[in-house]
Amino acid sequence: MATKAEISWKRVTEDGEKIQVNAQRVSREWKFSQRSKRFDQWQPVPEPPLEDWLELLDAVQRLITRRRLQPEHEERVRQRIRERFPDAEI
Repeated sequence: MATKAEISWKRVTEDGEKIQVNAQRVSREWKFSQRSKRFDQWQPVPEPPLEDWLELLDAVQRLITRRRLQPEHEERVRQRIRERFPDAEI
């Protein structure tokens, strides 16, 4: 699943479990998935938490700096965050 428009990171859940999170750009949308261990199957996440969206935004900003993504991708991610989490400060 190593496509060009794919970003991965690790985080700890509220239960203290370490998970790997993956966001893959498909057309204009971002599809999130996660897994617990390296050889587990990726499970889709239909409603990713704000924490994952903010991590994606940070990664997109870094990729824009490296000229691997266009600046409009950052605005699209910000717009999706505003739609899903109107009270979030970004």
